[in-house]
Amino acid sequence: QVQLVESGGGLVQAGGSLRLSCAASGRTFNSYGLGWFRQAPGKGRDFVAVISMSRGSTYYADSVKGRFTISRDSAKKTVYLQMNSLKPEDTAVYYCALDTYGLEIRDSQSEYEYWGQGTQVTVSS
Repeated sequence: QVQLVESGGGLVQAGGSLRLSCAASGRTFNSYGLGWFRQAPGKGRDFVAVISMSRGSTYYADSVKGRFTISRDSAKKTVYLQMNSLKPEDTAVYYCALDTYGLEIRDSQSEYEYWGQGTQVTVSS
């Protein structure tokens, strides 16, 4: 089994920054992707960003491109999401998820087998 633990959420004013972390533990894989998704109140869960833990390649949703940066520490099996220039519409519960496929980075939540509990990000106007 895999455990994913997110941290770093909180309340911030519009224009501010937050850094989320997600640490994976348990079963290991030769190559895998760690992604971030978010779910705003009353809405579905949307893709935010993903990184290949073996190759470092990344992919972002258009809504966060240029403002968010995903990075990883493969030795620690940890992924980070640096969020800058935050907007009220970024308010959501942010979930970390692991895709065991690993050969390509994917943005469909149905491809992700393991999920964290989520961390709340609230951006005030």
